[in-house]
Amino acid sequence: MTDRYVQATMDVLGAARDVFSGHDTWRPLEEAIDAQLPDDYKALIDAYGPVQVNGHLYLEHPANPFYPLRTWISETIEDFRDVDWGEEDSPQFGGKAGLIPIASTDRGEYAFLAPGNDGGQSRIFSCGRDEPDLYEHRMTFAEWLYRYLAGEEMFSPGHRDFYPGPVRLESLPTAAGDRSSKWYGQERST
Repeated sequence: MTDRYVQATMDVLGAARDVFSGHDTWRPLEEAIDAQLPDDYKALIDAYGPVQVNGHLYLEHPANPFYPLRTWISETIEDFRDVDWGEEDSPQFGGKAGLIPIASTDRGEYAFLAPGNDGGQSRIFSCGRDEPDLYEHRMTFAEWLYRYLAGEEMFSPGHRDFYPGPVRLESLPTAAGDRSSKWYGQERST
């Protein structure tokens, strides 16, 4: 992994959980959604997912039998295809040419992977709080997540979240009746 933000993000999040270590679910997921997901995204999801970060941000995992990432991506694509963007050139969702959802919050904020290769530059698009606008971030997912955790405006202008102290992580269910567990990332300055 050459993205320096993968290690920087892992330093903030603390020890990896690797709940689904040794799984082989990325390839079937990518075939099903007809899109290649970036290595930094897969590395961070493998290390920590499925997890809720700081009580808001959800990161699902493709090997989770209770709520697989594939299900969430498919449902989210369908939801966004039904949105009236009020534009002649509305954004596309899903497939090789459309935006692929990769993260969300419990407040209706979403992050999407941009399709294709823009001169080697990774791109994330985001929208927040029922706003019909997409915001472009020319960075990798790992950088986007790192900046989100640092309290930068990563979903929409004027909306940021910074929680001082260590990042709080909470496991998401992997089976009916699962109890969640909480743990914390590394101590950090405000």
